[in-house]
Amino acid sequence: MSFRFSLVGVALALPFLLASPAAPIHGQSPTTGKAKTDASAAKAVNDDNAKTASTEIRQIDLAGLKALLSRDGHDTRPLLINFWATWCDPCREEFPDLVKIDADYGAKKLNFVAISLDDVSDLGTAVPKFLKEMNASMPVVLLNVNDPDPAIKMVDVAWDGQLPATFLYDKDGQVVFKYFGRLKPDQLRAAIDKQVGSK
Repeated sequence: MSFRFSLVGVALALPFLLASPAAPIHGQSPTTGKAKTDASAAKAVNDDNAKTASTEIRQIDLAGLKALLSRDGHDTRPLLINFWATWCDPCREEFPDLVKIDADYGAKKLNFVAISLDDVSDLGTAVPKFLKEMNASMPVVLLNVNDPDPAIKMVDVAWDGQLPATFLYDKDGQVVFKYFGRLKPDQLRAAIDKQVGSK
């Protein structure tokens, strides 16, 4: 059973989240203040072909998410998007598999972006700490929105917001694989291989 956060229901939902196999997405708290977001960060992520040992985490808003999901006609790599958060246990459990997939395929074959749904206040603390522990080098952005519903529906109308959520897009921007909850790496690899081999 999965639950979606609302700012009003956070306290009520917390006990259920700890037992849930997939955690829900949540919006950013208005009390933390909304830091400056940059829609162009999404384009920078799409254009970034180099993997770096230290991952810079940029913020994106709804427009930035839309730009990120828009495929560049010159980029024929499959686009892998994983929505996750440090407070989501299934996300933490699957992340080593994603790091391995990122390392195995590399930026020349796969455009992989991890989208954190952590609170903005965790941008300089919990998020980079977790990424360092995981030895993650894929591009990472933090989605900074007060209301997650438009973002959820933009990505997939069938998605109820549970985390983790993984989407693989082909070169034309069509979803060719999606998985809600902790993914099965072999299934994702098979989907990626099919796209990489179809170029």
